Amino acid sequence: MKALYYETFSGPVAVADVPTPGVPDGGALIRVGASGLCRSDWHAWAGHDDTVHLPHVPGHEFAGVVEAVGAGVERWRPGDRVTAPFVNGCGHCEWCRSGQAQVCPDQTQPGFTHWGSHAELVAVRAADLNLVALPEGLPDAAAAALGCRFATAYRALTARAGLQAGEWVAVYGAGGVGLSAIAIARALGARPIAVDRSPAALEAAARIGAEHTLLAGPHAADAVAELTSGGAHVAVDAVGSASTAVAGVRSLRRRGRHVQIGLLSGDLPVLPLDRVIAWELDVLGSHGMAAADYPGMLALVASGDLRPDQLVGRTVGLAEAARLLPMTDAAPSTGITVLDPTMA
Repeated sequence: MKALYYETFSGPVAVADVPTPGVPDGGALIRVGASGLCRSDWHAWAGHDDTVHLPHVPGHEFAGVVEAVGAGVERWRPGDRVTAPFVNGCGHCEWCRSGQAQVCPDQTQPGFTHWGSHAELVAVRAADLNLVALPEGLPDAAAAALGCRFATAYRALTARAGLQAGEWVAVYGAGGVGLSAIAIARALGARPIAVDRSPAALEAAARIGAEHTLLAGPHAADAVAELTSGGAHVAVDAVGSASTAVAGVRSLRRRGRHVQIGLLSGDLPVLPLDRVIAWELDVLGSHGMAAADYPGMLALVASGDLRPDQLVGRTVGLAEAARLLPMTDAAPSTGITVLDPTMA
């Protein structure tokens, strides 16, 4: 099969003919219709994730059709149209049995623990637990965005932060996951504020429902506090840097909730724990979302309140994706770029 492929961390990314993945027992092989280019793919390519082993095929958010199923699979058949969260639980541990597969200690992740979805075919372990049926009318390009960015943002705001209608939410970073968080917050009746260094990204945030937009800078947290008469109820760091994590915490009102979504590399933030204690702030981590939690998000999509298609900026082929992947961390983002492996 054809796939994006690299043999060294931070090295060349090429389009290569590579062996087709085997069908795991209990798992499934998916023919990829669309696969989202994500900053997490850049982290893997840069060598920031010790689960990645070379040579490697990246990609972890996808939509497609079941090509084949392994022994023991009961819920799925070839031809079923599916997606999956980027964290795949083992299906057997206490966390998976309780619906918390996103923290499974034996989890697998396409594009990290094994070859991923920037390819014609991708393998998914524990298919009965991890695959999610896609509704008719949801295009592959939009569905591909659900598995990482939308799912991560949805669980961060609902299950972790407990966001309520009418609450202020400050979202630092208006890339794919940040824009997803803004769209979801608006769909839930909350009041999102977007903070980003890119005017184009802020324009995109305003189009999908940000009530206010702010250029990132040393006084962004103060501006949030002024706009919200004391601070946001919820802050989201969708970038993953020391400055955005600290700004998120400083943007909160008393008893507010900060959710860390963005992956951190380099210097770790020194959070203002004096304020965390005195104001009784919650600092929460959020790591994807289990397939069991998809119905709530898909209900918002079905109602039309949440439109992942609005975040798809463009669709590219394998060759263009190979050029773009090493630049994902530095390139300005105004939406989600999707790979179609059938395109030239």
